[in-house]
Amino acid sequence: MNSSVLLSIVTFVYCLAAVLYIIAWVFKKKLPGKVATGVTMIAVAGNLAGFIWRWSESHKMGFGYVPLSNLYESLVFFSLTIAVVYLVVEHTYKNRVIGAFATPLAFLAMAYASLSPNMNNQIRPLIPALKSDWLTAHVITCFLGYSGFAIAFGISLMYLFKQRDTQGKSRLLLHFPEANLLDELTHQMIMFGFLFLSVGIITGAVWANSAWGTYWSWDPKETWSLITWFIYATFLHARLMRGWHGNRLAYLSVIGFAAVLFTYFGVNLLPGLHSYGK
Repeated sequence: MNSSVLLSIVTFVYCLAAVLYIIAWVFKKKLPGKVATGVTMIAVAGNLAGFIWRWSESHKMGFGYVPLSNLYESLVFFSLTIAVVYLVVEHTYKNRVIGAFATPLAFLAMAYASLSPNMNNQIRPLIPALKSDWLTAHVITCFLGYSGFAIAFGISLMYLFKQRDTQGKSRLLLHFPEANLLDELTHQMIMFGFLFLSVGIITGAVWANSAWGTYWSWDPKETWSLITWFIYATFLHARLMRGWHGNRLAYLSVIGFAAVLFTYFGVNLLPGLHSYGK
């Protein structure tokens, strides 16, 4: 058994947690929700253990590095950050319905990493450009930002569903938080994500200068990171300066997360300095 096997098992633990949260939401039962929280904690523990184990394996092979250097490793870390941020939100707001929209995202990220036939999960020596402490700072901050945006996306969907049921007839939406709380929580998650994305872009620029001799090269990944940053900056500006609330900001949150996904996945298929991500 190795770290990849453990992380494959964790995939199904995340799946179980997501299913339990959905059951608790749909059938209005407290017990599956409580169990789902415990299962999510187990998944986080297994995810973290697999991450640390892979780190240890790389050291035993003689080229130890923090496992954040390729698509497989970043997906593992993305799942971990989504689950941890969600558990903090659940503990703070005491509402498990959000888990039905957050934990499936952690499961999908881990499932893509562990179950995709084209995913390369082998541990290999780093290319010279990746042998930098700035890599760790850059990836950690970026994915903390992405996790905030992922949770905001799930909450925005909840808000839009709730707003469509203007007469409160849907039993499925009965235990959703109030619309104003969902709106505020989306704002808080996007502020959290925006802060870390900003730090991630700055640390990435410093890393790029040390690796390639330039802070900014308009590489496709850099360009789309900037586009994503501007989308969320627009969200915060509209909220704080223009007083926007409600549907318009929820849709902007959804658009922003679509930009995050393209920045993360789509751009890796384009030629550029970040093409190693594929």
